Amino acid sequence: MEDQSILSALFLGLIEGLTEFIPVSSTAHVLLAGHFLGFKSPENTFAVLIQLGAILAILSVYFRKLFLLAIGLPTDPGSRRFVAAILLAFLPAAVIGAIAHDFIKSVLFETPTVICVMLILGGFVLLWIDRLKLTPRFTDVTEYPLSLAFKIGLCQCVAMIPGVSRSGATIVGALLLGADKRSAAEFSFFLAMPTMVGAFALDLYKNRDALSFDDGAIIAIGFIAAFLSALLVVRSLLDFVSKRGYALFAWWRIVIGTLGLIGLLLGLGGAA
Repeated sequence: MEDQSILSALFLGLIEGLTEFIPVSSTAHVLLAGHFLGFKSPENTFAVLIQLGAILAILSVYFRKLFLLAIGLPTDPGSRRFVAAILLAFLPAAVIGAIAHDFIKSVLFETPTVICVMLILGGFVLLWIDRLKLTPRFTDVTEYPLSLAFKIGLCQCVAMIPGVSRSGATIVGALLLGADKRSAAEFSFFLAMPTMVGAFALDLYKNRDALSFDDGAIIAIGFIAAFLSALLVVRSLLDFVSKRGYALFAWWRIVIGTLGLIGLLLGLGGAA
C-alpha cells in the first residue's frame, strides 16, 4: 500500500462517519472526495463497504435498546410492531436496490456532476422543509404506524441517486408525513441498520472477485475511521436537530455541491 492511499482511505473514512447520519449524503462526499483525490476502488466498492463501520457505531450506541427489543419480541406486541415497521420501511429499498444495483453503481456513481447537482437541490429542499410550520403528529419512533413506516421507506429509495442522502430522504419524508424532527432522525438511524447491512452484503457479493488483499487493508483503515467518527455524530445529532433543525446541513450541501461543480468545470480530479 502506498502512503497516499492510506491517508486517502483514512480521510474518506472520517468523511463517511461524519456524514452518514446527517442529511448531507455521505456517499456524495466520499465519491466526490475520492474523485478529486484520484482515489480508485473496484466498482466504487470502498464507498459502500466502509459504511459498515458507521453502522457498527450506531449499533453500539443503540445496543441496549436493540437488546431490549430482541428479548421483548416473544411477549411484547409493541416490540414486534416496531421491528415490523423497520422491516417494512426497508423493503422498498431492498427490492429496488437489488434490481437497479448495476445501473446505480456503473452510471450514477460514476457521474460527479449529477452528485453535485443533487447535493445543491437537496440543500434547497432541506431549507424549505426547515422553514415550514409543520404540526407533528408522531413523536415516538416506536409508535409509528406501519403505513407511515412504509411510506418513509419509499422516500428512502430516492437516495439511490448519489447526492440525495439516505438520511435526508427519510427525514424529509417523515417530517412531511407528520413526524417531529427528533423522531424523524431517530427512525432514520434505525432504518439505516438493515439498509446499510443489506447494501454492504450485496456489494461485497457482487464485487467479491474484484477485491484483493490490498483492497481489504485499505477498506479496513476506512472502516475504523468511519466507526470512530460516526460515534461522535450519533451521540450528538438528535439533540442538535431538536434544537436547531436542518438549516446548517442544507447550506453545507449547497456549498459543497457548488464547490464540486466549480472543481469539475476547472478540470480538477478525474473526468466528470
